[in-house]
Amino acid sequence: IQLTAACRPPLLKMPPKQDRDSGSQVVQDFKEWLEKNDKGQAIAVGAINALTKLIKTSDASTIMELEIVLKNAQEQLQRVSFDGQRSKMIQLTAACELFARHVTRTNMDIGDFNVCKSRIIERGEGFAQQADYARDVIAKHALPFFRDGMSILIHGYSNVVLNVLSTAARAGIRFKAICTEGRPDCDGRKTAEALQAAGVPTELLLDPAVAYIMREVDLVLTGAQGVCESGGIINKIGTYQVSVLAKEAQKPLYVAAESYKFCRLYPLSPTDLPDAEKEPAPVVTDGIKVRLPPSDFTPPHHISLLLTDLGILTPSAVSDELIKLYY
Repeated sequence: IQLTAACRPPLLKMPPKQDRDSGSQVVQDFKEWLEKNDKGQAIAVGAINALTKLIKTSDASTIMELEIVLKNAQEQLQRVSFDGQRSKMIQLTAACELFARHVTRTNMDIGDFNVCKSRIIERGEGFAQQADYARDVIAKHALPFFRDGMSILIHGYSNVVLNVLSTAARAGIRFKAICTEGRPDCDGRKTAEALQAAGVPTELLLDPAVAYIMREVDLVLTGAQGVCESGGIINKIGTYQVSVLAKEAQKPLYVAAESYKFCRLYPLSPTDLPDAEKEPAPVVTDGIKVRLPPSDFTPPHHISLLLTDLGILTPSAVSDELIKLYY
């Protein structure tokens, strides 16, 4: 049976070869951003910056072509290795997916491709500023939770947590910070040094001593690599055990995280993690296998509240916010 021209399904127009080969350029732009980033900006900012540059130089003439180009670029970015530091893949993936969703929604609102492309570029270029603004909003939302004389336990290193505590200190609230050492990379020392420089009395604590000092603590504060659909978080290894001890001692645990870290993941256990966050092969030292898991999942019932730029959320509210972000 021969189909007439009118009945034949339209052929899918592939992006120009330049765009199909642009994934490597996106990765190069992203790595250059990583090398130059000295402001503590989120990895998501670098990813959106690279994708925005790609859109500017793309020869795509339709939204469908542009979406194919972005999908290819996202796949390339997800293969980036974060040498010398913990993986940021959850945050990076969530940012790419949100940006891709923004492209689709912008096209639905604006029919003209050129106007749509300009709007997307404008939004991408403003993302870094919005990310910094998000941290300031979170710090403002968090202020009512602090009071003079408090002792706050911090686990891991997080720029948003540092901004929250520095803002509270500048507001005249006098408190003490207790930072877990954070092995194996000991990033708790980095947190302690930053807080001490901000004028906050700070103590550094051995990781195994968390239960020992929990009675001295008024609240626990941590950041998150990713906030999951259930309202639980994926974060630095040890976050789960700190949350268990905090709940046992009836101490509140607050998580400070930007909304672009909200991710469509639904872990079912502390070890149910994306590939980039799973435990690597043990390191053998003097014939002994040393296990170094980088991250764990803290379930929502161990979290009191999430301090976000969208407001103060209960863990159960995260799924509703994800629906708003994506749909």
